[in-house]
Amino acid sequence: MFIAMNRFRIARGFEAGFEKVWRERDSFLNEVPGFISFHLLKGPERDDHVLYASHSTWESRAAFVAWTESDNFRRAHSQASAPKGTYLGHPELETFESVL
Repeated sequence: MFIAMNRFRIARGFEAGFEKVWRERDSFLNEVPGFISFHLLKGPERDDHVLYASHSTWESRAAFVAWTESDNFRRAHSQASAPKGTYLGHPELETFESVL
């Protein structure tokens, strides 16, 4: 199993718009070989931002890499984005491979 997580620092007041973009976009993930599940997680609130994480689970690292190189990936990421000022910095990608 392989997990890919992106952490997003979302400016206070932009949470609803950020969640709406994720809720309404078509990820095309269900069409991708090796995809298992996806969740958007809301984390701790700070003075200037709220932490979110996208969490996708895959059969293998190779399945995830193939997704990032696919037409489905490009289609999913070419859709509407959140309004300017939503993100405090770039998303931070973290990946994990199951060892047990």
